Amino acid sequence: MKMMLRFFKNCSLTIFLFIYFQISAQDNFGFAKAEKGDGIHSLLRRQGVNPYEAYDRFIALNYGNLRDSVFLYEGRLYKIPLLKQDTVTVVDTIKKKTKAIKTIQAKSYPIFGEKHKTVLAKSDQLKNAVYYLVSGHGGPDPGAMAVHNGKSIAEDEYAYDITLRLAKELLAHGAEVYIIIQDPNDGIRDERYLPLDHDEVALGGKVIPLNQSARLKQRVTIINNLHRKNSGKFQRLIVTHVDSRSKGQNIDVFFYHHQESKNGKKLAESIHKTFEKKYKKYQPNRTYTGTFQDRTSLYLVKKTHPAMTFIEIGNIRNKKDQRRILEPDNRQALAKWISEGVLLDFKGGEIGRIR
Repeated sequence: MKMMLRFFKNCSLTIFLFIYFQISAQDNFGFAKAEKGDGIHSLLRRQGVNPYEAYDRFIALNYGNLRDSVFLYEGRLYKIPLLKQDTVTVVDTIKKKTKAIKTIQAKSYPIFGEKHKTVLAKSDQLKNAVYYLVSGHGGPDPGAMAVHNGKSIAEDEYAYDITLRLAKELLAHGAEVYIIIQDPNDGIRDERYLPLDHDEVALGGKVIPLNQSARLKQRVTIINNLHRKNSGKFQRLIVTHVDSRSKGQNIDVFFYHHQESKNGKKLAESIHKTFEKKYKKYQPNRTYTGTFQDRTSLYLVKKTHPAMTFIEIGNIRNKKDQRRILEPDNRQALAKWISEGVLLDFKGGEIGRIR
């Protein structure tokens, strides 16, 4: 390392600040085999490692050995981080290409929480695109409620966690992202049971009204004002909710759009196609029944100006759907699949000048 630093000092260079994963023989890690049914959290726990402290480092060590960046392959060996240390190291590097160092540009966003605040750049595919993300309910309204193993679970907490994960994915691809509903202290959480609180606020620190109509109007006003501010840019709105139906009704992820919005329909269809593709690949024996359709009667669908999709990610009262939202790895997969649909939509461009 000292020789490398001397090399940098002796070169005529332009300094760029990067963050990169330093994965080498000097790293302190062991190996463990993934067993049937294992997720990242269960594998780390079995090795005596705190999954919440080691999760991001595990991803860094095993990035090329994961399915969809979050799922394990049964029977494969995985590197297990053994020491509590940062997942990244800050270094100065030269503009000249070198095989000795891999650099990944990164930024820090405190809203994602201390353990998830670093966003590593994956691409600039969404450069100049603007996304408004709204998680359902929040503040005085927890949304749909259910009980799982004696613990209360609330729609707004899980919709918010998935929204934050989606925001992080979009930022990693160069997008400009506005998170309309925010919690000042939650961040991305890797627990199954997310405690219910009422301290969410609207963008700008605005108190969320108790009255439902006032709450929805507040969100619409914020979004439409931002839409005017960003006039001329590629803009999309994504609203995330968790449905509540009878306990016996297992539903797939489905999508709504404005009946007169061709761009909104294309966004919903792009994400829907992505989910169909993922189900065919990872659950070939199961038919994906999620749909995309117009539902202009919904207030946010009807009143907001950007092309948008309204996503229901499952039935909070159904046991199978509860697994979809309770497992942090599943929440990450949902966010990643949605982001892949967003990328597909952006690559297709806009249809005329219709919202």
